[in-house]
Amino acid sequence: MPSSMSCVAQAGAFAFLSFFYISDALAQSPTITAEAINAASLVDYVASVAFGADVVQVASNGPIVAAKVAADPALARLQILLDQAGASPGVIDGLDGSNLHKALRAFQKMNGMNPDGELTLALAARLDSPGDTIGAYTITAEDLSAISGPIPEDYAEKAAMTKLGYESMAELVAERFHMDVSLLQALNPSAQFAVGETINVAVTGKNRKGTVAWIEADKALRQVRVYGEGGVLLAAYPATIGSQDNPSPSGTHVVKHAVSMPGYTYNPKVNFQQGENTEVLTIPPGPNGPVGSVWIGLSKPSFGIHGTPEPSRIDKTGSHGCIRLTNWDAEELAAMVTPGVTVDFVEPTTAY
Repeated sequence: MPSSMSCVAQAGAFAFLSFFYISDALAQSPTITAEAINAASLVDYVASVAFGADVVQVASNGPIVAAKVAADPALARLQILLDQAGASPGVIDGLDGSNLHKALRAFQKMNGMNPDGELTLALAARLDSPGDTIGAYTITAEDLSAISGPIPEDYAEKAAMTKLGYESMAELVAERFHMDVSLLQALNPSAQFAVGETINVAVTGKNRKGTVAWIEADKALRQVRVYGEGGVLLAAYPATIGSQDNPSPSGTHVVKHAVSMPGYTYNPKVNFQQGENTEVLTIPPGPNGPVGSVWIGLSKPSFGIHGTPEPSRIDKTGSHGCIRLTNWDAEELAAMVTPGVTVDFVEPTTAY
């Protein structure tokens, strides 16, 4: 069971695009529908829009720049296609951003191209493929059993719960299909998210499979890259890797174990104190737990690779030293990795 607070989010360490801004961006984009995403052409998009590797980071306390945060059906399609190819863009939200460009770089590297993160006409043609990227899903009674309702921020209150499941059906479905909740709601404006209801969701790719030879945690690009035999890039994930105040380890470490739905031991004497909690607390497991749905422990004590209860904040807030992925990316990695696999922390001067 993870026992160090080194892995909890450090709010405010980096600027992030908040739920409000994502909702606002989608509100500015009435063309975000299932039909529009399925009909979108990446080639046409690139031909009509200047899409470069540099993006403007919108701070949570700054003004909204509509031209930079408006969602686009073609970008949603692009994110889904990258997800299918094993180059994770993080949450699928239809927005341009740094995690999307990281995924483009990974796809380029997977296909022997120059990894510059630019979506050119040639790359758009290579990525796009026939078929829908938005499909349908019917909510089941089993899904309902995974809902816990509202989850408190206070750790003592969390410790009093039996599980830290999903707060709502919309959150469960969004995470299952790698989507931001705002995009899910935009694609289903009249949905009640009730059992038996059929809703529009992203057609995500099957989990990557393979024998992992080593893992790179790129501190500069803030990306985890998973290599197979012969140096083949199996998968890549956007990541939060430490912070300025609490940097991640350096050098090479080894995977010790992987745990699904881990519990969490809060000990204020090990790291910082949360709220007024001065006693050791055992926090129950669940996707909304402090380390999400997966813990991959490393040979350096108290450090690991893990999930998160807030996937939209990957690479937008700092951590206390650990490597944080979306739950679905952490679950995919945990299924491929075995004890003894090395994790190389790549310093800024040696990336890619």
